[in-house]
Amino acid sequence: MKKNNLFLLVVVVVAVLGFSACEQEYTPKPKGYNRIDLPAAKYTVLSQPHPYVFEHSVHARILKDSSRIAEPHWIDIYYPTLGANIQLTYKDFNQDPKKFNELVEDARRLTSRHQIKAYAIEESQIKTPTGITASVFELEGEVPSQFQFYLTDSTKHFFRGALYFRTATANDSLAPVIEYIKKDVVHLLNTLHWSDQVKR
Repeated sequence: MKKNNLFLLVVVVVAVLGFSACEQEYTPKPKGYNRIDLPAAKYTVLSQPHPYVFEHSVHARILKDSSRIAEPHWIDIYYPTLGANIQLTYKDFNQDPKKFNELVEDARRLTSRHQIKAYAIEESQIKTPTGITASVFELEGEVPSQFQFYLTDSTKHFFRGALYFRTATANDSLAPVIEYIKKDVVHLLNTLHWSDQVKR
């Protein structure tokens, strides 16, 4: 009886050791990012009738802003393959200095709303070939909008834009796409002119 118990014990120990020897250690793999193939930049002139005209990417679609508060000349530049959207709004403040100041403050307030998640907001200015000065805001961190801007002739036209992504992907992995679209935005700003003025 004792021999049977001893034999059984040896079999169990050998089986346990055998199974434990077969186990493989699990090492987590480093987090990877999906490869993003970005198309070559190519532009076309905005064909829809608005108080502004600019060149936009041929890889994007121009959509009417469908939000509840949208006004007639609010549009979206939508990149279907990149899940990105540039929301554009326009206001005619009709040489009203009070309204102009309100629009500037509103644009800055909308940008500063992202300060909770942004660890940096960098402001710069671009002087366009048509003589318009654009204020550009680059936001760093896990923010819903990484790039915002506005430009105005200070007398009538006020044009604002913000880049958004329709994805929960971390901004680190979106960095190449953000840089790609930022170049499109700079091209948009440099080619923008008002429809009631002759392009210089």
